[in-house]
Amino acid sequence: MKILIIGDVVGRPGRHLLRDELPSIRAEGDIDLVVANGENAAGGAGITARTAEEIFSSGVDVITSGNHIWDQKEAIKYIAEQPRLLRPINYPEGTPGCGFYVIEEAGCPPVVVVNVHGRVFIETGFSCPFLSMERLLAEIQREKSLDQAAIVVDFHGEATSEKQAFARHFDGQVSAVIGTHTHVQTADARLLPRGTAYVTDVGMTGPSEGILGVKPGPVIRRFRTQMPTRFQVAGGPRMINAAVLDFIFDEGRPQVRHISMMNRS
Repeated sequence: MKILIIGDVVGRPGRHLLRDELPSIRAEGDIDLVVANGENAAGGAGITARTAEEIFSSGVDVITSGNHIWDQKEAIKYIAEQPRLLRPINYPEGTPGCGFYVIEEAGCPPVVVVNVHGRVFIETGFSCPFLSMERLLAEIQREKSLDQAAIVVDFHGEATSEKQAFARHFDGQVSAVIGTHTHVQTADARLLPRGTAYVTDVGMTGPSEGILGVKPGPVIRRFRTQMPTRFQVAGGPRMINAAVLDFIFDEGRPQVRHISMMNRS
């Protein structure tokens, strides 16, 4: 089984790149399931029903998110109706939507996709990601049908240390911890000692010549003046950043045999 994890999809350029390239990537790589972070899919900030459906129609099975999930108000209603669009599990109780989704495809073991949010260097309001994940794992363990499920976590966070600590803590309990949020692909993909696949950040999908996918001018102006600035999605060359998880089947949960990174222009 192979699972493709796609970095933060930024605006129309990112969505259209998925539309144009993902079918061939799935076919050429013999990919079984695709997860993409879509919290920047609508104009670079948030996600809407239309942009989410566009991503799904490109061949994505589950969309994860993060701190920008509510930037577009219609996401509140849509996420309550679409279980394949996730928000982090450690949002407060009563927040619309769900933080995990179980994929059951013929010929593959169940796959639990989990969305978690970090708390370091980012706005407050999230519960502890460690305790939230421990509670979810306890739920999964009580569900017999998920005894042999692969568990893939999108950890959306700013701090490398927090992502690494989370992955080390859950090493051997989850199949993979794939970092998102910073939009810059890191060079530390590896298998941890107990078998969990890890990378600090998978990167982004969208314009490659902007600053994190948006036009440089307004970003530079904000840094220089500290004044509020409206960002705009950049144009020009595009790229897909992703990670490929290659699983093997043995007794118990599927094991990641290899994690490889993709940077496709």
